[in-house]
Amino acid sequence: MKLDKKDIWSALSQITVPGEGQNMVETGAVKNIQIFGDEVEVDVVITNPSLQARKKTEVEILKIIHREVYEKAKIKINLKVDAPVKPKSNQIKGKPLPGVKNIIAVASGKGGVGKSTVTANLAVTLVKMGFKVGLLDADIYGPSMPIMFDVPQEKPLAVTIDGKSKMKPVESYGVKLLSIGFFTQRDQAVIWRGPMASKALNQMIFDAHWGEIDFMLIDLPPGTGDIHLSIMQAMPVTGAVIVSTPQEVALADARKGVAMFQQEAINVPVLGIIENMAYFTPEELPENKYYIFGKEGAKRLSEDLKVPFLGEIPIVQSIREAGDIGRPAALQESTIAQKAFEQITKNVVQEVVGRNTDLAPTEAVKITTMAGCAAVKKK
Repeated sequence: MKLDKKDIWSALSQITVPGEGQNMVETGAVKNIQIFGDEVEVDVVITNPSLQARKKTEVEILKIIHREVYEKAKIKINLKVDAPVKPKSNQIKGKPLPGVKNIIAVASGKGGVGKSTVTANLAVTLVKMGFKVGLLDADIYGPSMPIMFDVPQEKPLAVTIDGKSKMKPVESYGVKLLSIGFFTQRDQAVIWRGPMASKALNQMIFDAHWGEIDFMLIDLPPGTGDIHLSIMQAMPVTGAVIVSTPQEVALADARKGVAMFQQEAINVPVLGIIENMAYFTPEELPENKYYIFGKEGAKRLSEDLKVPFLGEIPIVQSIREAGDIGRPAALQESTIAQKAFEQITKNVVQEVVGRNTDLAPTEAVKITTMAGCAAVKKK
């Protein structure tokens, strides 16, 4: 039997392309047909990359040609998948918070690297630069912000907004704060499963009156778990900052933290990595640097992962002391700690400017300049 291309084209027009609802001739999925005696070679391109779609397409082509054209035809199918590339998107996730322009998640893969200390000092430095700042202590199981801001005995008050009762965040050093620590006793352990912790977080986020905020910092718990996912689902996070020490054990977990935010299902821009406890300089030897936990480990990690390096913070006794007495070290003037936090905070703001310029902005209002004070402009 002499095979005819027209018959084969006609037969293939009876096959529907998986997921498209049209036949493969109409969609252009069939690119070419060659006939060599009783051999038929069909070039097909589909957009569905699944193995099931590929197998189904191949089987249907074999069946239809054998049934409609020639049952003994020898058929070779050259099937290619040309799946459309998904554009890199930073879609707004969760419910926007009225008046909150930029939400920055501060995370660490490992506990004990100084993430909360860094968050507190970023917050007060932003206030010093002229920004309106909120801080949500999302470390449900180990809240530390009430102590770091010297408000361990404070309780959020109730205010009525548009006929609804809302929590009014506690304010300290110009930073608006909410923490589970305001609702528990100092020696009380929070023993909650994930859903209970998530519900408490949602109440602090959506049942609070934050007012106008340029930056809301979220102090996340260590690791990658339920709380992190709850935050990403609940709020349109502008970007994430990762805190790590230079040692390899901490860097391994910091790498996982970056990977979490970069997962397609989360897709939150990583603004950069901060290296805490970078080195120690004793007062009596101000020119000496001792790299107790390793040298430039976080900087190398940022280069390896191609994310910005936001700066380093040395081991300074006053940083620990300031946190313990509830007055963040960045409030001190002309100290090594203050200068380090000021430079890192400027770098964070600059990365937010770039993120809001290059990607879909989180809010209709975004930062347009940064020169030691806030300047915002409506789009």
